[in-house]
Amino acid sequence: MDARIWDDVVTLHGRVEHELGRALQRRHGIGLSEYRALCKLAAAADGELRVQELADLIGLNQSSVSRLVARLEADGLTRRDLCPKDRRGVYSVITDAGRARHAEAEPTYRATLERAFTDAASDPRTGPLVATLLAATPAP
Repeated sequence: MDARIWDDVVTLHGRVEHELGRALQRRHGIGLSEYRALCKLAAAADGELRVQELADLIGLNQSSVSRLVARLEADGLTRRDLCPKDRRGVYSVITDAGRARHAEAEPTYRATLERAFTDAASDPRTGPLVATLLAATPAP
């Protein structure tokens, strides 16, 4: 892979992540990592995942996911539960408040993502990359 292409991917990713994080924080009081964790928990069977599995799914290390889970718990969006078979295993469980916050934030996430890609498509540096990504995306 050409290093310039990778640089364009990193630039596009950074711009989109920044816009998503800013919109979610401003409108819903949660960061992008919190939103992603709520998405994974809302989609999980019984609304729960082992904390390490959650870390793997959203791309965080153990220390970062521990802080993330603590923030979600402090806000009442999740709660911790111990694994009944292995008392060392800790689960993060989405609460009704967490489901509600996720549902409220999802339209913001989707609209911001679309707007960020539209803006990036008009940028000469990232436009060709966006066009390639959109061409490779199957229609819904």
